Amino acid sequence: MPHDITKKLMSPEEAVRRFISDGSQIALGGFTVSRNNMVLAREIIRQKKRNLHVVCHSHGQALDLLIGAGCVRRLEIAYGGMGRFAPTCIRFRKAVCAGQIDIEDYSNYQMSLRFLAGAMGLPFMATKSGLGTDLVKIEGFPIDVRGTGKVPSMKLAIIENPFNGAEDRVVLLPALTPDVALIHAQYVGEDGTVRLKGLTFADLEQARSAEHVIVTCEEVVPRSFIRDDPDQNSLPAFLVDAVVKAPFGAHPTACYQFYDYDPRHLKLYRNMAANDDLFQEYLENWVFNLPDQEAYLEKVGITDLMRIKASPAVGYAQGLDRR
Repeated sequence: MPHDITKKLMSPEEAVRRFISDGSQIALGGFTVSRNNMVLAREIIRQKKRNLHVVCHSHGQALDLLIGAGCVRRLEIAYGGMGRFAPTCIRFRKAVCAGQIDIEDYSNYQMSLRFLAGAMGLPFMATKSGLGTDLVKIEGFPIDVRGTGKVPSMKLAIIENPFNGAEDRVVLLPALTPDVALIHAQYVGEDGTVRLKGLTFADLEQARSAEHVIVTCEEVVPRSFIRDDPDQNSLPAFLVDAVVKAPFGAHPTACYQFYDYDPRHLKLYRNMAANDDLFQEYLENWVFNLPDQEAYLEKVGITDLMRIKASPAVGYAQGLDRR
């Protein structure tokens, strides 16, 4: 009998309320200014979730907003930045420097391997990555949180290769198994199949490693669409717990083939995020005073939304002023 997503379709408010609790470990899909799950990030802030343990590959706008709003207590990450708009995420940097969050840093490749280990049901993944760097020498998390909750008892372990003698060493990276993964996709079929277009970053490994998966999408499409070009599909329906239809759900970051990142909004955010009072004003104007995605898009305005509309030929907005 064909799978049906009717019971999985829900609003952002319901999805966050059902699957994310204070203290949850959440994996953020997307990358810097691409496919951040902004609609769920804003809803998490509205519901004032606290003490979240965030794990991600490299991230940007959604991560920075969540940290700035006081939702994040602990973070495991490779990189946090928004390209030319903020080479290092602004509220992220402020929180780290002020000691407001615990942070553990790995390389991009190491974080990908950790999600892959979780997806494969392995306790750790072996690699050569990081040998000879400070990544294997310095731990960020304080000793008293080690081994509590989903914090691994060690950042990593270095052992001798049992097949090749004492001179050959390998790094063991602990697996990640988040409570919930937040993914933004271009399409979800009526049968629940997810199709990501363009670079998938670590999203697929994150989804497969997580206990629950929430997918927001630009379009819910007929089963016939998903059955065409089946090699383009990314995640099966049985992995997905909730589907949220959210056009422009990644704004102001990009969603390949639908819209580009929004330079005007990202510059506005950069200028306001650097000042504590202005950042609180940003949260009021762009999160708390807007009850849902429809209100958010109305505030952005149709003119700015059409300015970043992607060309179907190349997948991004040609001629967009990115200064």
